[in-house]
Order: sequence, then structure tokens, then C-alpha cells
Amino acid sequence: MVTVDAPRIALLVEGNSDRAALHALAAREQRSLAGVDVIPMGGITNIRAFALHFGPRGLGLALAGLYDAGEEGFVRRGLVAAGLPAAAELGGLEHLGFFRCEADLEDELIRALGVDGVEAVIDAAGERRSLERLRQMPAQQGWTPVMVLRRFLGSRSGRKAKYAALMVDSLAPDRVPAPLRAVLDLSNRDF
Repeated sequence: MVTVDAPRIALLVEGNSDRAALHALAAREQRSLAGVDVIPMGGITNIRAFALHFGPRGLGLALAGLYDAGEEGFVRRGLVAAGLPAAAELGGLEHLGFFRCEADLEDELIRALGVDGVEAVIDAAGERRSLERLRQMPAQQGWTPVMVLRRFLGSRSGRKAKYAALMVDSLAPDRVPAPLRAVLDLSNRDF
């Protein structure tokens, strides 16, 4: 008989790319996510519903996650509505286990790897031609290399998740973005 650990913590993330990055980092570091359910919400505006379902007023799991700086208000309001008033306090989100990415996780990964590093990942995945075609399109003329990379990552279904995992796999251990590191470290915390 196989025993499955019941989740003790729900890590709420915006989408599949965040989930893929967390799973890739855990696998790379040979860290178990037993008892941790990484849940892509399909957008941060859904946080209230997910926090109500999984949190103290629902299944009673501890909640944590990642969010983008520009969406902090949604996160605060959603968590407060779900029975976590500490989210409204200064430093409350981090205390609860919610960690902020500056623009988003893709931005964090691009900064950690650098443009050349991300392009090497794209090369290794066999999509350099697609990136170059995008770069040559009139709409992208005058864009910075980072803007082009961000557009490339979001231009095909599933590409963000694919490259989130590949970028994590390419990171030097000391270059893992702080929010990603912090939320993964929660898997060892007692709740």
C-alpha cells in the first residue's frame, strides 16, 4: 500500500510557470515537496477564492506563495478576506510566507541568468530561430533584449512553464532568485 502525505501547506502561485520553477528547483536540490501542494491559480485575481478554499476558513492548510509586486494589493485583500488579517500589516505577507517578485518570476529568472544565459537556454532548447524571428519583427524594433525575451517567453502556450524549469536548471546555486528560494525553504518549516 502506498501512503501519500496529506498536504499541510498550499503554495499559491499565479500560474504554471511558477509551479514549474518551484518543482524544478526542488528536484535539482533533491528536496521533497511531500506535504506541499503547489497550486497554480490561473491569475492572482483568483487568490481570494483559493485562500478561502485551502486556508483557515476552508481546508485549514497553511498558505504561502509567490506574487508580483504590482499585484500586492490583490494578495493582501484576498488573504484578509480569507481569514488572515496579518496580511494587511507591514511585513505581514512575508511573515505569512508570501514572497514578492519584482515584475514577475520570469523577470527574476532573466535577471539571475542574464540575457546571454537565457539565450543559451533558448539555444539548447532549439528555439534560437524563433527568438531571432521575433527580434526582427517591426513591432519589436527598439525593444531592449529583456523586453524581447519576455515577449518570447509569453508568445506560445506552455512556453513560460517550459522555460521556467529550464532557466532554474541553468542557474548557479548562488543565483536562485530570493523569492523562489524563500518559498521553497517553506517546505522544511513546521506549520
